[in-house]
Amino acid sequence: MTAAKNFDLEHYIMHHVRNSNEWQLPFLAPIKLPPFISLHGFMMILGSLFLIYLFCFCYKRNQRFPRGINNFLEIFVIFIRDEISIACLGKEDGLRMTPLFCTFFFFILGLNLMGLIPLFSSPTANVNVTGALAFITLSLMILGAIYKNGFIGFLKAFVPEGVPFPILFFLVPIEFIGMFIKAFALMIRLFANMFAGHIVILCLLGLVALLGAVALPTVILAVFMFLLEIFVAFLQAYIFTLLSALFMGQMYHPQH
Repeated sequence: MTAAKNFDLEHYIMHHVRNSNEWQLPFLAPIKLPPFISLHGFMMILGSLFLIYLFCFCYKRNQRFPRGINNFLEIFVIFIRDEISIACLGKEDGLRMTPLFCTFFFFILGLNLMGLIPLFSSPTANVNVTGALAFITLSLMILGAIYKNGFIGFLKAFVPEGVPFPILFFLVPIEFIGMFIKAFALMIRLFANMFAGHIVILCLLGLVALLGAVALPTVILAVFMFLLEIFVAFLQAYIFTLLSALFMGQMYHPQH
């Protein structure tokens, strides 16, 4: 009863979406984290360990007739391989890059879903986390294009064919800046969607705590928003993976 009385709802709501060196658990004293790691960094470690456990211990390779968790995971893996990676990069590059896009999808999905559990926080609601993921995509767009097409071929990707020469003085800088804008859009899209969704849900739950039994419509709306956030968690993981593959494909195969 004392713990519930001392529970600071406003502090908990803000702590759920912001980064710190404390792990705030409901109705419990905050857990101090080591000074070299932040809350969102700790959440990413937990998410990574769960994915390692899922794919190394729960997933059984070479299962002739996949069932259970194998069947569930293979649905996503095959979809990412065929409909995202190969579709955007071609068969050769697509098969090579499939592990990366699967990592993107499952890692982002895991972090998104963690943010919906009251015990955890959402690293994808931190612009630094989404910026790091977008930076990986940008690096592979640049370095992968240079590796595949050479430095001259990389520069040619910014020069559209059939455009009058004077127009190129305006178009080439726009194309070059557009490469960075694409990565920036990846960062902001994921961050803004996850941050806004968590704020809405937590504010609705805060109204329930403040209004009590009068807040039945708010409870129903909060449950609806929670279910919507589950869908958004899958959707944003898919969109980030798809756009990453699409942007890389545009750099690797500028002629198409």
